[in-house]
Amino acid sequence: MSDQLKEIAEIPRDFLRDGTLFLNRCTKPDKREFIKISQAVGVGFVVMGTIGYFVKLIHIPVNNILVGGA
Repeated sequence: MSDQLKEIAEIPRDFLRDGTLFLNRCTKPDKREFIKISQAVGVGFVVMGTIGYFVKLIHIPVNNILVGGA
């Protein structure tokens, strides 16, 4: 019974140890890396917005044809 309790108590301890090791290895991005990530996110926003615009642009006339002018 006490072995099971020790195993259960080890799980959070291992999790905290692994978490602190991970955070200690993490570093803040430098300026060049931050700009590169920001540009990639910006391009993603533009691409997704363009796709959404064209889908909506095509959807409105098709919807009017199917539903009718009601």
